[in-house]
Amino acid sequence: MSCTNWVRSEMFQLAWQKSSFSTGAEGECVEVATAADGLIRLRESDDPAVVVTTAPGRWGAFLQRIKAGECDGLTA
Repeated sequence: MSCTNWVRSEMFQLAWQKSSFSTGAEGECVEVATAADGLIRLRESDDPAVVVTTAPGRWGAFLQRIKAGECDGLTA
């Protein structure tokens, strides 16, 4: 099995979660899942083929900064 096929297969097997605040029909939300290797996978729901991988510690630190308001006011 090629690496690309393996990654696609893994993505279908993950239990993706999204925020309860993501209720719009636009599909603009970030989904997160923990893979079997313990790493965190992130994807945008309107482009699920693009997946970002990060370590749990980095993900936790990012969430703490968001909860502390350190990212308020950031825009695309």
